[in-house]
Order: sequence, then C-alpha cells, then structure tokens
Amino acid sequence: MDVATKDCTALSDAELVELADLCAENGNGYEVGFLSKQREEWVLVTHAREQNKLRGFAFSTLERIGGTPSLLVGIASFTRTNAAEQALKSIMRDLFRRAVLAFPDEDVLVGTRMANAASFRGYFGLNDVVPRPGHKPSGEERAWGRRLAKRFGVDGQLDDRVFVVRGDANPAGMLDYSPRKTPAQAAKFAELFTPLDSSRRDTLVAFGWAMAEDLAARSLPK
Repeated sequence: MDVATKDCTALSDAELVELADLCAENGNGYEVGFLSKQREEWVLVTHAREQNKLRGFAFSTLERIGGTPSLLVGIASFTRTNAAEQALKSIMRDLFRRAVLAFPDEDVLVGTRMANAASFRGYFGLNDVVPRPGHKPSGEERAWGRRLAKRFGVDGQLDDRVFVVRGDANPAGMLDYSPRKTPAQAAKFAELFTPLDSSRRDTLVAFGWAMAEDLAARSLPK
C-alpha cells in the first residue's frame, strides 16, 4: 500500500474526481462539490493506493484545541474491497507519524465522527476512547465532545450525553469505514450507534488518546 500526504491546497480537480469515484462505489453520497468544500476546510489530505488504485483517503488537520495537541479526521473513506483494512491502517499510521513530528513527546487527542461500529477500527490501541459501552462520560469528556462538535461545525446538533450529532439528511463528514468483514472487536461498540437515525445521516463524535510513549511506535511501518 503506497501512502502519500500533502496539503489540501495541492489537491487537483482531477484528484477530487478520483476521490468522488471511490465514494460513488461506497455509496456514501460524497460528490465532487462536497469534497471540494472539504479541501477548503482541512489542512492535509492522505491517499492510500494499491497498484495505483485508490483504496482510501482522509482529510485531516493537526492543531491545538485549547492548547491540547489534536489530530482531527474531518472526512475519510475507504474501499469496500479486501484492501480496506490495510488502507485504513496505512493512512492512520501516516497520520500518527505526522502527529509525532508536530507534537514530539506529547499525548495527542484523536477525534472524528462515525456512523457505524466498524469505524472504531481506526481507534484500536488508543487510550480512554469516548464514548464506549459501560462508561459514563465525565464532565470533562462531555466538554471534549462539545469542543469537537464545534470544531466540526455541528455544535448545535450534539447530544453530549450520548455524543450523537443529529443530521439534516445531507452528507456529513466522518470516518467512513465499512469493510466486507466487520472487525470482531467492533461488536462491543455497536450499542453506541442504536440512537442514530441513518435517514437523517446522524453521526457519533468519538475521540481517544494516543499517548506520547505509544505514538512513535504506532507510526512505524509494519
């Protein structure tokens, strides 16, 4: 899997069409116009290709939220083929590598939105993932949910008790990962998505912590 990351400003119209073609195969409703807006809203775009075939991409940014180092994935989508997991792992590994360079020796908050339990595959190995089954979020964790919702531009739509963002039936930015074979570990997160209304395109705000001592190891090639 070949992975490359560059500034969103360097993303060409032809590449936008390539992203839209992958999304058309995935059926997530991300068309060229929507993706063009993402190019303006995020800083980095990462591609994963297998034999020159696009298998996944992510728009992201590395920034500080209230002083806290953060890696935010605004939108990501992956092939539905057997290459999905490797594409996800490769892209997240590259993003973690960049987080190490941007925030050396610091813990980093990783945040995104999701619409299914399989998407938590990108968070496996992170610490203190919120929300999670059987865990009552603290006041500070609920505050983080609100901060992320504000950063994603949906603060008025968040229920911070369950971290669900009420959609408006339009495509919503999220980590879109639906492989042919659902990860076994994802089953334990399924109940978190019960309140979501797919017809409204509801999403779940989720975050976890990549600890400084683990972050460098997660960014290494495997």
